[in-house]
Amino acid sequence: MTSNQIYFNQVQLGCHTLANRIVLPPLTRQRAAQPGDTATDLMAEYYRQRASAGFMVTEGTQIEPRGQGYSWTPGIYTKEQIKGWHKVTNAVHEEGGVIFAQLWHVGRVSHHALQPNGEAPVAPSAITPEKVKAFIETAPGEGKLVLPPQPRALSVPEIKELVGLYAQAARNAIEAGFDGVELHCANGYLVNQFISEHANTRTDEYGGSLENRLRFLREIVDAVADVIGADRMGVRFTPLFETTDQDRVYIGLVETDPHNTYIEAIKILEDAGVAYLSIAEADWENAPDLPMTFRQAVRDTYSGRVIYAGKYTVERGARLLETGLADMIAFGRTFIANPDLPERIANDWPLNQLDPATLYGGAEKGFTDYPTYKVPALKTAI
Repeated sequence: MTSNQIYFNQVQLGCHTLANRIVLPPLTRQRAAQPGDTATDLMAEYYRQRASAGFMVTEGTQIEPRGQGYSWTPGIYTKEQIKGWHKVTNAVHEEGGVIFAQLWHVGRVSHHALQPNGEAPVAPSAITPEKVKAFIETAPGEGKLVLPPQPRALSVPEIKELVGLYAQAARNAIEAGFDGVELHCANGYLVNQFISEHANTRTDEYGGSLENRLRFLREIVDAVADVIGADRMGVRFTPLFETTDQDRVYIGLVETDPHNTYIEAIKILEDAGVAYLSIAEADWENAPDLPMTFRQAVRDTYSGRVIYAGKYTVERGARLLETGLADMIAFGRTFIANPDLPERIANDWPLNQLDPATLYGGAEKGFTDYPTYKVPALKTAI
């Protein structure tokens, strides 16, 4: 029988000693204030409720206006947005939590309606994404999923500017009180588009060979490390996360040789001294398992902390921790529905069930109204 106690062994992450190994991963909730895409008091409450996690990462937060692919997602490029995020970091820190901001740029997974001046989305190459949808607002509080148009390929000077925008977003995150940042390099978004042979057909220094396709990642990692320190940075990858027919649920790009592609990418993190690596696994029915050979290669290649996220039960996560191949386990949907998840795991209490209809958009319902566990009162004999 696997013990849940392993979740409560302390672990060092950069300069932080984490109280447990339970992670709130980045989870898009689409509740930023409009106009301006700013974090709200309600969002601060949502994160505060879950601050007993050993470690927290915000929902994806766009680094610039072109980086948005879904209406009502927050940004971190204006003074108002920085001020809004301060509410979140203050709330989490008051509860003793540690929180990083996930820096996000969707690249081609966007729409004219979301882009400045109605322009085409930007990408490494002018290749229209397949089986992917963006989300646009059609009226206040209402919206619809739409197919992305053909993107515009970035020029080399524009790529260099984007590297600078990532660095500035990292500065903004620290100004907003975050303990660090996570680079969203997964799920078929911009950095993943540069890495992928399916989305990047460039013939300059950013395309062709794997080394060239990894150049954008390397430059962003180095730029962010320069401004905030590698010990305050993590990176998220999705090696086997492929796009499916379910709208906006599973988005990703799987390479011909994902093992070599991502081990080479992870070497960049190792060389830079990045604090942690987060790997999101495929979690739909009959999805491929991440091979143990890959997990072992990750551990052999990378000396930082390793977080795995996917369709983890408490017991499955504990088994992976016991192998030593993972340092922390992230629970997504489970943490949405159970704000007191660490306490429930510690005491083996039952879990609330998720309401999928309230994942995206809206207000309190399905966001801050999930109950904490109430211990049944003991009946006294008469």
